[in-house]
Formats: sequence, C-alpha cells, structure tokens
Amino acid sequence: MINIGFGANFLLAGIILFGMITLYGLRSIRSELCRDEDIFFTTLGIIYSSILLIHGWRLDPILLFSQVLIISILLGAGWENIRLRGIIYSKLRNQQEFSPNFSKYKRSRKKKY
Repeated sequence: MINIGFGANFLLAGIILFGMITLYGLRSIRSELCRDEDIFFTTLGIIYSSILLIHGWRLDPILLFSQVLIISILLGAGWENIRLRGIIYSKLRNQQEFSPNFSKYKRSRKKKY
C-alpha cells in the first residue's frame, strides 16, 4: 500500500529532489564542475526523496526534525563543495593563462597506475 501524505515530508522530499536534479543538471550547464561520483549521489538522493515521500507520513515529530537537520546539512555541504570546485577551477584556469610552462607540463605528464 502506498500512502502519500501532503505534509512536511512532502516538502522535504521536494527540496531534496530539486537539489539532486540541480546537481545532475549541472553536468550540462557547467561540466567542468562535475565529477563522476555526482551521478551516484544524485541516484541516492532521488531514492532517498522517494522513500521520504512515500513513507514520510509515519515520521514522529522528532524524526521529522532529524530529517530536516540532515537535509539542511546535506544541501549546505553540497553547495559548499560545488562552490569550492568552481574556485579551484578558476584558479587553475588563471594559473594556466599566466604560466606558459604549466600547460606544457600538464600535457607532457603521463599517468602511472
């Protein structure tokens, strides 16, 4: 039986679903900021939001509050991570523009596994 209630759980599931779709959409908008593991985290977030949507009506107020805290920490850490990726990318791009030897070094490096 699937029972979907329109309460705070619906709002939380929508927020996390919006955040995960935004993370996935970042691949097409700013692909230099994305990594391969973002697909994994997006999939987990969509599964988590669907579980919260379907079974969230069973949450006690304290469990609902803990979910609010977890989601706010998750979205804050994700935002910070993407912002730091952008800062690192812009610093590397500026370093490549001002240092001609860096781009030669980057091309000549071989990966050793």
